[in-house]
Amino acid sequence: MPVINNTALSRFELESDGAIAFVNYRISGENIIFTHTETPRALRGRGIATRLVEGAIALANADGLTVIPGCSFVADYMAKHPA
Repeated sequence: MPVINNTALSRFELESDGAIAFVNYRISGENIIFTHTETPRALRGRGIATRLVEGAIALANADGLTVIPGCSFVADYMAKHPA
């Protein structure tokens, strides 16, 4: 499943098995701050959050935005996968 940008809710989403994992964001100028990542309990431990953040970063970068980690999961991901 692809990561989608749900602009109405200011979040990137990844649907799997009827549940949605998401990362909320706030845009400030040319920056996008990822403020919270949530994965439903049923999807945890399957790499869904990692795929979500990877896709969200790719979409944000494609739009010319600089990603600022505002939650620990995104910060950890970016530390392990420097651009």
